[in-house]
Amino acid sequence: MAKISITAGFAIDDADLSFRFVHASGPGGQNVNKVATAVELRFNTQGETVFPEGMRPRLARLAGQRMTLDGVIVIFAQSFRSQIRNREEAMERLRELLQEAATVPRKRRATRPTHGSQERRLQSKARRSGIKRLRGTPDD
Repeated sequence: MAKISITAGFAIDDADLSFRFVHASGPGGQNVNKVATAVELRFNTQGETVFPEGMRPRLARLAGQRMTLDGVIVIFAQSFRSQIRNREEAMERLRELLQEAATVPRKRRATRPTHGSQERRLQSKARRSGIKRLRGTPDD
């Protein structure tokens, strides 16, 4: 059983992956009608893979509609005319999705606006106010 490395401390089993090859739509001429080049990659997130803390909910949010209710991520690749390149593209897209889910988002720390930014904001408001005041009817 081979492992596919995602990050330094996280890898997935290739046993949790399954591939299905189907007829692709789009360019390819007669090849499209004869050869099943499109790849449907399925990754079972409920399998033996142990995810790092908090990664599973991030993965579900990032995967969106690509994840089924059973926790299976489905990636469909049909950009290329060969099975091998479509398979590699599907694997790369899964790897990118998992790497993005593995990175823990930084907490936002609230900061106060600087004195200079407050001054600039007030000056631009005064400038805009002056422009609008000049549009009105002149006073006697």
